[in-house]
Amino acid sequence: MCRAFRPASPNACRHRARSTPTKERIEREEIAVSKPTDSGPGRRTMLRAAVAVPAVGAATSLLGTEAAGATAAAPASRGHRFDAESPRFALAVLPDTQYLFDADSADPQPLRATFHYLASERAEANIAFMTHLGDVTEHGTEEEIHLAADTFRTIHGKVPYSVLAGNHDISSGTDDQRGDTAYLRAFGPGRFAGMPTFGGASPDGYNSYHVLRAAGRDWLVLALDWRASDKGLAWAQGVLDEHPTLPVVLTTHDIAWAEDSGEAHLSDNGQRLWDRIIRGNDQIFLALGGHYWPPGRTVLTNDAGRDVHVHITNYQDRYYGGGGMIRLYAFDTVRNVVDVQTFSPWFLGKAAQDRTPLEAETVELTGQADRFTLDIDFASRFEGFAPVTPPKPRPAQRVMPRGTVAYWRFDPAGLPAAGRPGAALPAGTVARDLTGNGNDLAVSLLHDSAADVLTWSADHHTQQPAHASLRFGGGKNPDRGAILTTRATAPLNSLKFRAGFTIETFVKLPDPFEGDHAWMGILSWEGRNGDAGKTTGWSTEEPTCSLNVTPERFLQFVLYPDVQDADPTTWSHAIPVGRWTHIAVVNDGRRTIMYVDGSRIARNPSQPATGIETLGKPFVVGGTQFAEAFGQGFYGWIGDTRIVDRALAPADFMLPGE
Repeated sequence: MCRAFRPASPNACRHRARSTPTKERIEREEIAVSKPTDSGPGRRTMLRAAVAVPAVGAATSLLGTEAAGATAAAPASRGHRFDAESPRFALAVLPDTQYLFDADSADPQPLRATFHYLASERAEANIAFMTHLGDVTEHGTEEEIHLAADTFRTIHGKVPYSVLAGNHDISSGTDDQRGDTAYLRAFGPGRFAGMPTFGGASPDGYNSYHVLRAAGRDWLVLALDWRASDKGLAWAQGVLDEHPTLPVVLTTHDIAWAEDSGEAHLSDNGQRLWDRIIRGNDQIFLALGGHYWPPGRTVLTNDAGRDVHVHITNYQDRYYGGGGMIRLYAFDTVRNVVDVQTFSPWFLGKAAQDRTPLEAETVELTGQADRFTLDIDFASRFEGFAPVTPPKPRPAQRVMPRGTVAYWRFDPAGLPAAGRPGAALPAGTVARDLTGNGNDLAVSLLHDSAADVLTWSADHHTQQPAHASLRFGGGKNPDRGAILTTRATAPLNSLKFRAGFTIETFVKLPDPFEGDHAWMGILSWEGRNGDAGKTTGWSTEEPTCSLNVTPERFLQFVLYPDVQDADPTTWSHAIPVGRWTHIAVVNDGRRTIMYVDGSRIARNPSQPATGIETLGKPFVVGGTQFAEAFGQGFYGWIGDTRIVDRALAPADFMLPGE
């Protein structure tokens, strides 16, 4: 409703009236903002999806027909399906629409276009929910409310949503104990009762909450009245107490105002909400409001020492009252980000050549307060109230499928010498092959390395079967490190794997990644490929099979097959530092494919590769020979390592937890 400015208090505002306001109207607006104590990326998927909808006539999207006055059905391939388990979903935020429902100058068409967009693109953008931030109408009259309620039927039953009262929807000098109003009759609990997300409303009917399923977990949207009373806040606290493990998005009409730079500050009402409900409830990580313009944002720290993002979203000052402008918060729980973009589906739905200058200017907003990315480590942010329970260790027998020829893990089951974290593992320490096939590994120290170049660690990949690893301190200048090798008579030394194989391991590179570790080995077989008569490789001094790390931290898997005179080499992308990575190299007897974290990489060779030209020499973890000599050892952590004599599908890798 207001544009914030600084001369007096943060609650002061310039009212953008369409005509000269009456004295009574001025008083009403002043009460609304000065009496809180009266109780109270590149283009992202969603925007691309809008222009990708098949055109009708001259329009470039489904919305073009809506903007022209026609009502078109969504393409059959779209529908309203929503994937609640996908790690990516969107929350749509709709701010003040009051100028679209302003007495006899009302025009609901832009909002209908927005609702058609949300419904038709729900599956494509995985839109979980839409929340309105109040000031649905300009005066809150029966006529305006009725028209708005009728317009909301466009989305009803297609995308779940919440609505809350702004100061223009009710008598602004009242709080949520105001009793019956046209707004309450149209947008009260009765409207949402049949919605699957609806959790309930406060006894007065002006506050509500929804629980929605997205990214494989439940989230709570708490929609509070323009002026929540003490009773309303007590009800809200009760809702939070009843759902103590759910992350919460709090929505209300008036929470913050912003400077022209986009820097936001709590309003008087926002400060009250912060002190009474937000700061003490760690569940609330995002708080959204409208009312003021320009838009803005800030990050506050709650009593638990964690971030709370506070945003203002309001575009009523823009052309055509904002033209049904929406903001999409695209949650990506894999990348741990929320990508935010702001646009008008009504303007977007018109062919570019048909947009007026003001429509073209307003179709998408890209300022720092309109288009941005929030970095939120969801597991860390929510650990105070919804800690992630890590998978339990899996017994060795559960991760040895048919054809497993060797399996090493570094917990006490596989490494009897395992002790306290950081304890050195001296030369001769044995890591058992848990298959019973006799491929035990023994520790050797390279060059003049001290014993602490290899230590035991409890660090591990969260989905690794064993909750332990080995920390290797290898490096160059001078060469140092430690390796684990099979004994001279181990069966693994001579296996040829002509029917295929799967080699898996877990590795983690240190952060910071210090020193020169170019071409360090992770695992290999000893020997020279030249001794096997191989002639086509980079050097006859290379071993017949090795997994290495390049200077750019790419993975390199070099294989000299048993059958072909070739050296098909696989290259990954750069692997990260400070994070565990699962690596799987799979050969089906014809060719080799590498997977990183369960995903197939791009640079897999098409050259035939049947078997491994092993020479009866030891298998090694922690290094790679050249000319039958070891230089540097591995630098980082290595966890569970397994070799199977057939090609496994990704679903059978060691990655899945219990």
